[in-house]
Amino acid sequence: MSQSQPIGILATVEQAKQLGLREDEFEKIKEILGRTPTFTEMSVYSVMWSEHCSYKNSIVWLKTLPKEGEKMLAKAGEENAGLIDIGDGLACCFKIESHNHPSAIEPYQGAATGVGGINRDIFSMGARPIAQLNSLRFGNIENERTKWLVRGVVKGIGNYGNAFGIPTVGGEVYFDDCYQINPLVNAMSVGIAKVGKTVSAISEGLGNPVYIFGSATGKDGIHGAAFASKDITEDSAKDLPSVQVGDPFWEKLILEASLELLEQTDAVVGMQDMGAAGITCSTSEMSAKSGTGMDVWLDKVPMRQAGMKDWEILLSESQERMLVIVKKGHEEEVEAIFKKWDLTYAIIGVVTDTARVKYFMNGELRADIPGESLVLGGGAPVYHREYSEPKYFKEIEKFGLNQVEDCTWAEAPAIAKYLMGHPNIASKRWVYNQYDSMVGTINQTTNAPSDAAVVKVKGTDKSIAMTVDCNSRYVYANPFVGGQIAVSEAARNLVCSGAQPAAITNCLNFGNPYNPEVYYQFVHAIKGLGEACKKFDTPVTGGNVSFYNQSSDENAVFPTPTIGMVGLLDAGQKHMTLNFKNAGDAIYLMGESRNDLGCSHYLSHFRKVAQSPAPYFNLDEEHLLHQTVLKAIGSGLIQSAHDISEGGLMTCLLESAMPNNLSFDIDSEKAKALRVDAFLFGEAQGRVVVSVAANQIENFEALLVQTEMPFEKIGMVTEGEIKVNGNSFGSLTQYKHTFETALEEQLA
Repeated sequence: MSQSQPIGILATVEQAKQLGLREDEFEKIKEILGRTPTFTEMSVYSVMWSEHCSYKNSIVWLKTLPKEGEKMLAKAGEENAGLIDIGDGLACCFKIESHNHPSAIEPYQGAATGVGGINRDIFSMGARPIAQLNSLRFGNIENERTKWLVRGVVKGIGNYGNAFGIPTVGGEVYFDDCYQINPLVNAMSVGIAKVGKTVSAISEGLGNPVYIFGSATGKDGIHGAAFASKDITEDSAKDLPSVQVGDPFWEKLILEASLELLEQTDAVVGMQDMGAAGITCSTSEMSAKSGTGMDVWLDKVPMRQAGMKDWEILLSESQERMLVIVKKGHEEEVEAIFKKWDLTYAIIGVVTDTARVKYFMNGELRADIPGESLVLGGGAPVYHREYSEPKYFKEIEKFGLNQVEDCTWAEAPAIAKYLMGHPNIASKRWVYNQYDSMVGTINQTTNAPSDAAVVKVKGTDKSIAMTVDCNSRYVYANPFVGGQIAVSEAARNLVCSGAQPAAITNCLNFGNPYNPEVYYQFVHAIKGLGEACKKFDTPVTGGNVSFYNQSSDENAVFPTPTIGMVGLLDAGQKHMTLNFKNAGDAIYLMGESRNDLGCSHYLSHFRKVAQSPAPYFNLDEEHLLHQTVLKAIGSGLIQSAHDISEGGLMTCLLESAMPNNLSFDIDSEKAKALRVDAFLFGEAQGRVVVSVAANQIENFEALLVQTEMPFEKIGMVTEGEIKVNGNSFGSLTQYKHTFETALEEQLA
């Protein structure tokens, strides 16, 4: 039963439904409180029980993902972000999250505040961000709205990250009609902390003051968490107040103040940023995590708009705000730091032992809620959704390779040029030229052309490799296999850069979970992710689920479980690049090419075949490939390594040739047993192209034989004309020009 009766209008079930709650959920709230909630209390439950905050439709399956690992310092769900031990008393802190719905409505601010929010997750734990990555998905590039979205999102990411002073070092950009209404904007941040010096989002110590610091609170972002938990419709533009507004300069001040509080004082008990659901989320989560309570005085919150109501203050998602619990008696010390960095701050509450969060306004109690009832793993509902196999699987099963006419060797050069100019394959320099990849860094190697970004850790002799990956068309065709491939490609990119994969964070982007076919995609993708993570010993440190990325029952995005992965290069380990180094070096294909065109860009875009199976994939073969590539790099046997992905072998070879303006002469005996298009453009998994100096050929081949790694010496690095099995493909120049200019010509 409630301890007291808050002042306020009592909520109705109709209001609850309007705020995204179900009738049975409204009844559950009444049961928890022992009375009908006030409108303010129901507003609190509506955001905290939204999918975005509670994971009520996903937590059952998220718990099946592997979370154990020897480097893990914090398991998934324990902290705001993942934390792994990288040796020498240092930890890597990282996380990826979505800002999809806001970016669909207001792309600049939606993307900018996504960057700001993910960085606050990192430094609220006491880690200094060192790098950012992003995974972006848009609709048809020829559509004017798509171009507007791309320009806004890229500018938002660039302006915020550049001003904040954290380099954007990698990412991916895809275009597909399925993202026309629902673009995906996934932002990842990576930081470094000292082991044992991080802080948790806890609220302990009876009587300890609760500070808010950073920016003042306004009406922007109200009900943002609930907005992110429903489908996009034609009326979504009316939800513009649900889109937050960011200020990177405030964020920089908050970063420095937060780290100074943690590094130079012993005053901090716990700290959390204010993201989704604002003050509501941070106060309730911190209290519930510690089993304590909190009295919060909303009228003491610094506000930039007059006349804000209690529920507006609670639900505001104004950016650049932090909540910190301070040891009583250290107020003067803490406030001196806030003043030094010219930050707005105030004591807005106190820690109690009631296990309830109580919100007051002008001395009146407006909400009185058991903190545990609001949070994931507490009283928030948990659902076991029904799922059924998607009907389109029947269409995929009808596909036969013999239905597709093979290309001729004479046609192949034009197809290769088409693929190099496709926006999913072409250079993304129009995008990354708007990002500063070197700001705030020292001795960084991120700009070397490699399959993953590699950043040196300042003051050490080690580096962190990082990537974001997901081919959503594969996941659409086969969620289980596609989920495995997403993890495998991320690991393959790290391995080809010389790094040992360590752990992942994920951003799971799907349609409406109440659609059984969408939920089937989600469940089986999770199963695939889990299998691959176990195989590569890359536990899941946490992440984000973004449902409701669809505008109608028939218009969901491809299932897109974006994988953010980090790996380590310790002292003496070489950062391997993808570019061919010298004419005369031998070119090897590790792994086997197959008569497989499933879900390839060639098949999907050039041949316009919409329904085809996922490409060939074998998890054991993939694992062997990774181990062998790492051994070859560690033994100094190869000059370059580049994995085969979108566009197939031909795209891989051209991408390796372009940085140093070299060429290649391919003469593959095994190609004669394959279709021309499958050999050149198929995307069968588990393959890497490497180049080997003449004096290392014998040792390299001995390693492959020893490890029983399938391979073929397929050619040589040359200068001049490109040749494949005796057929001229012309000069590198034409492909390079198309590759470098295609995207910017579409978007300029």
